[in-house]
Amino acid sequence: MHVLLDATAVPADRGGVGRYLDELVPELDRAGVRLTIATQARDAELFAGLAPHADVVTVPPALESRPRRMAWEQTGLPALIRRVRPDVVHSPHYTMPLATSAPVVVTLHDATFFTTPELHLRTKAVFFRGAIRVAARRAAALVTPSRATRDEVVRLVGADVAKFHVAYHGVDHQRFHQVAGDDAARVRATLDVGDAPYVGFLGTLEPRKNVPALIRGWVRACAGLDAPPALVLAGGKGWDDAIDDAVAEVPAHLTVRRPGYLPLDDLPGFLAGAQVLAYPSLGEGFGLPVLEAMACGATVLTTRELSLPEVGGDAVAYCGTDDASIGAELRALLDDDARRASLAAAAVARARTFTWAAAAQAHLEAYEAARAAR
Repeated sequence: MHVLLDATAVPADRGGVGRYLDELVPELDRAGVRLTIATQARDAELFAGLAPHADVVTVPPALESRPRRMAWEQTGLPALIRRVRPDVVHSPHYTMPLATSAPVVVTLHDATFFTTPELHLRTKAVFFRGAIRVAARRAAALVTPSRATRDEVVRLVGADVAKFHVAYHGVDHQRFHQVAGDDAARVRATLDVGDAPYVGFLGTLEPRKNVPALIRGWVRACAGLDAPPALVLAGGKGWDDAIDDAVAEVPAHLTVRRPGYLPLDDLPGFLAGAQVLAYPSLGEGFGLPVLEAMACGATVLTTRELSLPEVGGDAVAYCGTDDASIGAELRALLDDDARRASLAAAAVARARTFTWAAAAQAHLEAYEAARAAR
């Protein structure tokens, strides 16, 4: 099986599609897939190391501009396809080349551009709704990271369910695992919370993560506590302007910290060190922070929106999306040491069932289906 993987959409900070490909590519290489990887020059050495048997093709530096990259996808990528003659082309981020006879597999990460468009930048929501419609109609096979995402695309776009292959994300168990107390203490020292326990959040601070409601819910949960936990909101600054207003209303005796991006090596200590990892999202295509927290033995509080129950199962606690429900469930967890310990143990066990090797196998099935459809 020869697969041309278009990795040119990976952003410089390697968020989103970058994390996905960084974990998937080595497993595909180990599975014996012959990979040709088209990539930005800045990522060439990385992909060569991740997939020692792959052919890595770099594109011109000008394609770091998104409009130019999108134009290249419809012109330069078809030319590359004609040159390398793959069995299948994998477009891992919604869009795909149209001027090719090669079968194309497209990964659709998320359906919230349809279900909750108000939570995205308007231009982004419009663009990705169009891309999903095109992929549903034109791709030979489609990959989604959850059944919920598949079902929403089928329902909202009228896509053929037979085209879909669900490939749950895995977790890097060598990186995300239970850590020694010293490592958690080292990370804690960088958070400026002193010796106080903390409730953690990890993710981009964007509207669908529901962070203002989390802040208000945490304030409710802390009412009457002699030693209230701090709230640490880790992740990149997004475009949720309501967060500043919610923080401004926090009582003076409570502590909120926003450390921004944490180094990847600090994430296990941060997740494992939290009293509760709260992720009250309004909708996810998968919910990787939840899975990574589970692997680290964190007690996770999340919602039942879209894919999140597929990840958490019975190993996490659930709340609604409003601040009253978040506060009530968070307080119940803070008051119950035994339940937190039980959930943490169940989370570690469940997280072990999510592997990138299994994700790669699901992708292989999608590639074979696409090749057969041709």
